[in-house]
Amino acid sequence: MKKTIIALMCMLMAAGTAMAQKAFTFGPKVGIDYTHWWGKNINDESALSYQAGLFMEYRFSNKFAIAPEVVFAAHNRPKSEWKDWIDKDPAIDVVTTYHTNYINIPVMFKYYATSSLSIDLGPQFGFKVYDRYTDKWEEDGKKMKEKHNMYHRNFDFGLGLGATYNFNEKVFVQLRYTLGLVPLYKDGNARNGNAQLSFGYRF
Repeated sequence: MKKTIIALMCMLMAAGTAMAQKAFTFGPKVGIDYTHWWGKNINDESALSYQAGLFMEYRFSNKFAIAPEVVFAAHNRPKSEWKDWIDKDPAIDVVTTYHTNYINIPVMFKYYATSSLSIDLGPQFGFKVYDRYTDKWEEDGKKMKEKHNMYHRNFDFGLGLGATYNFNEKVFVQLRYTLGLVPLYKDGNARNGNAQLSFGYRF
């Protein structure tokens, strides 16, 4: 009898461990971002950049889960060409590139429409770690370059909406759009917009 009870207890403990492992997963994710600015009187082109980080997911049930992430995201801007810069004569062509990097923390609430597909919605908190734009031009046969601060806010906040498709228990692909809700500058209307295609692996 004691052996039977011990065996049953071992089976229950093993089943509980398996359920816990199934409910909680984590791993890396990487992807491509399609970034742009949006807002009143904002006419800005989009640019490709990248993201990489870690995710965790806890399944409350077969239908609902929560998935926080910590992601490094490079919000690069497209190059712009300017004429007659700094009142030079003849006109000088200046190429400007923009780079703003964030540590983003999305907290996605997931609804599993099927066993393989979830609809994801949640807030994203962004913390700026790098903020520069670089001007490059040629003057008197010499290549010139200057770096400047962009003075973005140190904190960004947005709302993400997307979907996750699980190819199997390990590999998944995500599509997501995050709409920034905080102006990038204290005296401006520009906000971040970011479409993402990412792949992840679950442990």
